[in-house]
Amino acid sequence: MKQNIVEFPEILDDAVKNAAPIPQLSERAELSLGDAYEIQEAAINLRMQRGEVLSGIKLGFTSKAKMEQMGVHDLIWGRLTDKMEIENHGCLDSKRFIHPRAEPEVAYLLKKDVDQNVTNDNVLEYVSNVAAAIEIIDSRYKNFKFSLEDVIADNCSSSAYVLGEWKDFSIDASNLEIKMMVNNQLVQSGNSKAILGNPLNSLLEAFRLAKQYNVDLKKNMVILAGAATPAVYVHKNDVVAVEVEQLGVATLKVN
Repeated sequence: MKQNIVEFPEILDDAVKNAAPIPQLSERAELSLGDAYEIQEAAINLRMQRGEVLSGIKLGFTSKAKMEQMGVHDLIWGRLTDKMEIENHGCLDSKRFIHPRAEPEVAYLLKKDVDQNVTNDNVLEYVSNVAAAIEIIDSRYKNFKFSLEDVIADNCSSSAYVLGEWKDFSIDASNLEIKMMVNNQLVQSGNSKAILGNPLNSLLEAFRLAKQYNVDLKKNMVILAGAATPAVYVHKNDVVAVEVEQLGVATLKVN
């Protein structure tokens, strides 16, 4: 890691631990995409040194329009850890977050370690289940403003996630209606087609990116395929529910 950015992982880690916003890293040093992913990995490693365990990965920019808007030609991705998971119907402690937002997602569960290239032809060997999910994103940057490199360094804003009941992977998730409710009021609606045309495409991209960046995907890890709608701010005492047609509901309460 370059000498002028070597302290950035600890700065981000402190922001997570203290729920304290920081200025954009790119204001202090010019970052490449490679730098940003190095910072992300090093920051997550600090958490793993404290006992957290890698539990999967999440994808971002799974909307073609979002990619074009940001001027990029590939997905971005971040790491999930076991401490980020909130059980379904569980509680999110708002004191641990700066400005949390909820996104509706489709999640996949790996049934064995990934030991080869995964394609449409062999994906059934590696994926057992699919579920409705909620991802909580919470940028560590002031005012939720950041560059592409900043957000990648900050683990693509990934902060917590909730998984609904696992369903058999044989369910076709390519054209499912998705609703997100806050306090029983509909706040976002969309379709799983918004996730790279089909969440399965996003899943296969996750395998590609994991191999490209030397991330070992293991049995029982989770892949969050990407958001189906824009994110919504959540506040103390909110109850958030994501309902995906055929996949059921994931919910959480904000404390």
